Amino acid sequence: MSKYTRRQFIKTSGGVLATIPFVPLTDYSSLKLAPSDTLSIGLIGCKSMGYGLLNHALKIDGVVCGGICDVDYNVMEQKAADIEKKTGRVPALYSDYRELLDNNDLDAVIIATPDHWHCLQTIHSLEAGKHVYVEKPLANTIAESKIIHKASEKSGKVVQVGQQQRSGEHWINVVKIIQSGILGKIRHINLWGNFGYGQGPLRVKDSSVPMGVDYDMWLGPAPERRFNSNHFHGSWRFFWNYGGGLLTDWGTHLLDIPLWAMNIDGPPKAVSSFGGIFSGNDRAIDMADTQTVIYQFDDFNMRWEHNGGVESGPFNHHYGIAFVGNNGTLIVNRQGWEIRPEFTDGSPVIDSIPFQECNRDHHDLHIANFIDGIRKGTEINCPTHSGYLSAFYAHIGNIAYRTNSMLTWNNKSVLNNEGNFSHLITPEYRTPWKLPVL
Repeated sequence: MSKYTRRQFIKTSGGVLATIPFVPLTDYSSLKLAPSDTLSIGLIGCKSMGYGLLNHALKIDGVVCGGICDVDYNVMEQKAADIEKKTGRVPALYSDYRELLDNNDLDAVIIATPDHWHCLQTIHSLEAGKHVYVEKPLANTIAESKIIHKASEKSGKVVQVGQQQRSGEHWINVVKIIQSGILGKIRHINLWGNFGYGQGPLRVKDSSVPMGVDYDMWLGPAPERRFNSNHFHGSWRFFWNYGGGLLTDWGTHLLDIPLWAMNIDGPPKAVSSFGGIFSGNDRAIDMADTQTVIYQFDDFNMRWEHNGGVESGPFNHHYGIAFVGNNGTLIVNRQGWEIRPEFTDGSPVIDSIPFQECNRDHHDLHIANFIDGIRKGTEINCPTHSGYLSAFYAHIGNIAYRTNSMLTWNNKSVLNNEGNFSHLITPEYRTPWKLPVL
């Protein structure tokens, strides 16, 4: 990874904001692409996010569902019935994603499985000649994320990472504002994510595997353990073997924006983290429910914090980003953005901008961008390089916390004392699964 770079900021006044070419907040609810040859998409991981993404794809002209795959037959059967009702076509059903990938009529896949599966399924999909839309974080470890990025670059296929904010109009506009220099010198970036679900689920005992569930396939490369509903649908992300908690869930999305806006293309100068399970609630969770991560750069700081079980936060937002500059502070989340100016002799240095409402999740535009990339060669909004970088920043925050260490990098962008952290960087796969080697 190369040394990070940052665009030089130019001191400007609030009036310059009017000269920034903004992306219009257009209604894309009826977005259609010009029909081409039929594009057949398969879905791996049918519950919740995966099914939502597939539905966005099926609204585009000429896109059909070529098959769906899930380890839970109950979920898959329900989604198949819904797809038939909406499209008039019955998708083929697969319990093993490798069988779905053997379908030569399939052009692309959406991968929306737990994080510990992303690497194998993405690599196998590329080897099968499929285009890939893979959910964030890119993978459950740094090593797996790097493998996906390298494979994507070699494959010649379109790979979109599910960081849909990259396709959002108001996020694009916010990045332009930051890069214009209107806020003056950026000295601190604050990110926060306070969510009720972040305290983890209530504890439950291990139990028998539900009917219709291939639990061994669900575990895949992860260590073997008895079935527990907390380690399954919905709450698996609170256990290190499958996910990274709030930091890799929401943190991946939010960290992506300052990395993008500040033109960061490598590791920070140092990262440290502290926290713990401080809620006082007896919940099932491996990672911290309360955590702060400090990323140090040469001329600014960036801080992430989350408080699981709490749903209030700075500026009356339970999640968001604040870019703190000499001239003012820009606050943004998915609902919109605003600018609060600094003052000199009682006068604002730049214009105050009231909250600009958005209320769009942008999954539709992100999927459309993926389809355009396949059909027209359009530039992908979140290629694996961007997905790798945001996953990397989330993972190093968790590694610093888990090892109670300050991580630093030498001038060749190599992690110092990496041997002390190698078991958290590169996973050990359960037999017979093997970590791909490129």
